[in-house]
Amino acid sequence: MEFLIISGLSGAGKSRAASVMEDLGYFCVDNLPVPLIPKFAELGMGGNGEYDRVVLVTDIRGGTNFEGLFQALDRLTAMKCSYRILFMDASDATIIKRYKETRRVHPLGEECASLEQAIEMERQVLSPLRERADWIVDTTGLTLGQLRSKLLSLFSKGTEEGKMEVHVLSFGFKHGVPMEADLVFDVRFLPNPYYVPELRGLTGLDEGVRGYVFSNPQSDEFLKRLSDFVSYLLPRYAEEGKTSLTIAVGCTGGHHRSVAVAHALAQFVAGQGFPVTESHRDMGHN
Repeated sequence: MEFLIISGLSGAGKSRAASVMEDLGYFCVDNLPVPLIPKFAELGMGGNGEYDRVVLVTDIRGGTNFEGLFQALDRLTAMKCSYRILFMDASDATIIKRYKETRRVHPLGEECASLEQAIEMERQVLSPLRERADWIVDTTGLTLGQLRSKLLSLFSKGTEEGKMEVHVLSFGFKHGVPMEADLVFDVRFLPNPYYVPELRGLTGLDEGVRGYVFSNPQSDEFLKRLSDFVSYLLPRYAEEGKTSLTIAVGCTGGHHRSVAVAHALAQFVAGQGFPVTESHRDMGHN
């Protein structure tokens, strides 16, 4: 059983972190009462797998005395339920800016004369938990995409889970540009097998059509430049936290050139280590 506890300063990104972990397949519970933590662990350890990966978000909303939390964590250790702690942090200026933008009230706002005082008090209260953390993520200056990328790098190592998924599809312009496309490439300048009688009834998945399309030097040059461009873009999109990217390749009817290029591009993307799917929207259209 994987048991992750997310805590940290109010406004530092705990909810965003929990959302990312949920995308990775964790079952997330926000602000579970501390006495119920060992009970929840028992449920997970005795279940049939539905609670194998759990995230609990706990913070100052549960009170300013974390002794109860530490006792609950000691219970987990005694139960042989291993756990890890992710602590979310940020600079005072960043937290103040976020609170002003959202117009939310700090959980300690009623006890303190100012927001700055509330943040300082929260830091003091949370310092023992911060010292026990396995990871400390400072979100100062991070975009939401960069935060997502950071968490994915910590919690999805060694698997394809959490990696950006790439979908490569072919289409025909006469049937319209796919609305879901993030990137669109037009290959109507390439030699057209449609005008070769013996190739007209085939598709870009057939060897004869692919051989015809890529027999032209400009086709090879285009595919090389396209591959270089895509290899540059993919990690940039992933770094910004994009979870999926759709690349559309179009020709006139969507039978020949776009299919051949999309198929070759999908193979290239797979070689770059990204999960990839391939489809040909208009290949069966007249």
